[in-house]
Amino acid sequence: MDSLTATRASDDDGSMAARLAAVALPADYRPSADETFMSIEQLAYFRRKLIDWKESILREAATTLETLKAEPLREPDVTDRAASETDWSIELRARDRQRKVIGKIDAALRRIETGDYGYCEVTGEPISLQRLEARPIATMTLEAQERHERDEKITREE
Repeated sequence: MDSLTATRASDDDGSMAARLAAVALPADYRPSADETFMSIEQLAYFRRKLIDWKESILREAATTLETLKAEPLREPDVTDRAASETDWSIELRARDRQRKVIGKIDAALRRIETGDYGYCEVTGEPISLQRLEARPIATMTLEAQERHERDEKITREE
């Protein structure tokens, strides 16, 4: 069974996530163009990368929340308090952006589960491994993304 068939086949023996979790990859494994695109190994690699990223974001969010609870703003000086509030505002905005990334990570994990991961949602072409390494939540090839951004810019300018 080739990787595409394995990926898109119905799961008689369990979920795709369970099968991918069972794949033992070498610690130094990196997807390569020499392999079948989105082979079971590549899918397992990107699934692990996405899960690790999500767990990292959640740990950072928990740390921020604990720090906020433990260190309420009590600076007596108005200038110091304003600086602290600004710092926390920036931190909370960063956490909000990361919360949005978690949604994109979850969507990428669903695409792995359905066999659509790694393929452009616009053209259906494979997204380069290099792009997926840099941005594992990518849904479009670089060319499709650039075209989308140009079209969006034109629409905004009208």
